Amino acid sequence: MAAFGSVFMPQMTLAAFENSNWSTPELVSSDAIQLHPGAHVLHYASTCFEGLKAFRHDDGSINIFRMDRNVKRMQQSSELLSLPAFDESMLEHMIIDVVKHFSGEVPAPPGSMYIRPTHIGTEAAIGKAASPTHSSMLYVLLSPVGDYFSGGDKALRLLLEEDGSRCAAHMGMVKSGGNYASALQPILKARASVNADQVLFCPNGDVQETGAANFLLIDGNEIITKALDTSFLHGVTRDSILTIAKDLGMTVSERELSVEELLERAAKPNCEAALSGTAAVLAPVGTLIHDGQEFSVGNGNTGETTLKLRKALNDIQWGKTEDTHGWLTKI
Repeated sequence: MAAFGSVFMPQMTLAAFENSNWSTPELVSSDAIQLHPGAHVLHYASTCFEGLKAFRHDDGSINIFRMDRNVKRMQQSSELLSLPAFDESMLEHMIIDVVKHFSGEVPAPPGSMYIRPTHIGTEAAIGKAASPTHSSMLYVLLSPVGDYFSGGDKALRLLLEEDGSRCAAHMGMVKSGGNYASALQPILKARASVNADQVLFCPNGDVQETGAANFLLIDGNEIITKALDTSFLHGVTRDSILTIAKDLGMTVSERELSVEELLERAAKPNCEAALSGTAAVLAPVGTLIHDGQEFSVGNGNTGETTLKLRKALNDIQWGKTEDTHGWLTKI
């Protein structure tokens, strides 16, 4: 089976910003884009993206999950990167149009259609290291994906990193490629040295997030996770899981969490931890590695509450339970 996100639909929607105006979005081939070698994005990383999904329900309808939140976050990322502004409605229509065009290709659950809006600076100007691009390209790629856990629901191993950060603190809430690039070397080193799946960045002992997902600690009926600030990504899945947890009567504590407290709570038999993100929804964490020692989270396996929360969110996405929060856009 092809790797997650490596198969693409043959067309995408695209709009370009030139001479202070956006072009009318159109459906074009997704095989290639035309870009000058001096394009701003290639030299000064003026790029951001989003990740969201469309789901096929039993009645045959196609439903996009929390599109409004992803579009707003992309507007925010574009603004923080000084990319040209775009109307929310334009990107929403681009997403809906391309998903409609390929509605017959949206897999049934547990598969889905992964949607990747991308915004890049295109101005050919290598002298603009300290100036924004005056032109850009906005496009929406589609990638049909299968069950993220088809290889098994394995509890992950995380290396706690207290000396480094995932990215520059003021860039954390921007969903930009540079942030993922800056986390890649620590992740590769952690895999090679201690067989870790991911790095949990905890600068100065402050538990934040991994290279590609938000971190949640589940202690009995309480979920503890870092309060929103500019240093880490404001995950849409994170927000959805916390909302569902409140619906189920759980206590949600968004606050500072130290490495010391994390390890102390992880030792409890009923403690769980998970990573939240669009691809996996909730991936269980079984082991924390710190200062050369390994610490099991609870019993070291996938926790019941993690599975319950994931199922509750999947059931909304797949149309198996009522969408009381208005998260789905039927197209």
